[in-house]
Amino acid sequence: MVNVLIVEDSPVVRELLIHTIEYDPEINIVGTASTGEEAIKLSKLLNPDVITMDIKMPGIGGIEATRRIMEENPTPIIIVSSVIGSSEETQTSFEAMQAGALALFPKPPGYSEEAYIKIAAELTKSIKLMSEVKVIKRQPNRSFQKDALRETHYSKTARERVVKLIVIGSSTGGPVVLQKIFSHLPKNFPIPILIVQHMAAGFIEGFTAWLKHTTGFNVKIPVNEELIKPSTAYIAPDNRHMTINASGKIILINDDPVNGLRPSVSYLFSTAAQFYGANSAAVLLSGMGKDGAAELKILRDKDALTIVQDKESSVVYGMPGEAIKLDAVELVLSPQQIVDTFNSIAKIGTIPTTFGKSLLSFFLVSR
Repeated sequence: MVNVLIVEDSPVVRELLIHTIEYDPEINIVGTASTGEEAIKLSKLLNPDVITMDIKMPGIGGIEATRRIMEENPTPIIIVSSVIGSSEETQTSFEAMQAGALALFPKPPGYSEEAYIKIAAELTKSIKLMSEVKVIKRQPNRSFQKDALRETHYSKTARERVVKLIVIGSSTGGPVVLQKIFSHLPKNFPIPILIVQHMAAGFIEGFTAWLKHTTGFNVKIPVNEELIKPSTAYIAPDNRHMTINASGKIILINDDPVNGLRPSVSYLFSTAAQFYGANSAAVLLSGMGKDGAAELKILRDKDALTIVQDKESSVVYGMPGEAIKLDAVELVLSPQQIVDTFNSIAKIGTIPTTFGKSLLSFFLVSR
């Protein structure tokens, strides 16, 4: 049984959430709160497995309540937010993820709405999945710290490889890592970056706007057949696979879900392997499941640079862990080390044969 605390200031929405969540026999609602202050107090008193968190509330709002809970009594938190394209509330929801929330989810529509059954089922599934995540206590005002320096040698052959494309797969815990990465890349970064981020439908536009606004990097959702350009990050749109062809054009397609997902990391990685091979770098960030792991192995076999986020900095080590099991990984790096790797490649135009003291330490996975 998964014990849930519902935090929502609207009595109508609160009752809707209670009905929606308790319909699942494996979920038990242990309490409700209408303010951030109540949420902080009840999180300690009731010790729930998961908290669903509203954003806009009187007094302490959802962002500050999330931050306080993650500092004082770490609990998996799902932000349940209104979805209005790239609205202020949607973008504000991502600030709650910076504070420690794991996922975003739209508020269910009324019972009579056609989408209710699907959204309700996805919400209860997400609650049960998030209950399995082991969250850790957050330190107040923790910054993006660099790791200790040391000499390290690159694990591949001496042949240098020109990188023309970077592809990234990301899921639970990934949005905040992407925000950190793009905050530390130069605005004139010369290599196009394509990203598949697993996220509830309706939030991608807001996420893209938030990422662009908070980092200053050129982040956008592409249109079909858009030609990729340097200094730009492209995020796959809702419900369409994003691929790349030999001409450098992004192709958006409506094929069946892969690994139960559309867009799928696997779909993007497979076309990167097909058309870019050794001239690509691929990264799997924090996330549940195995999307992209097998295709990362294909990329490594084609001599591409393959990277996964390290376990210590990952919220969920599903996707990176699966890739390691398949021997698909060349480098296991912290977010800061990923930034330094990207910047090193951009500076010299190729994947270096040796990472010296100018870069951070790397944990290498040998073949």
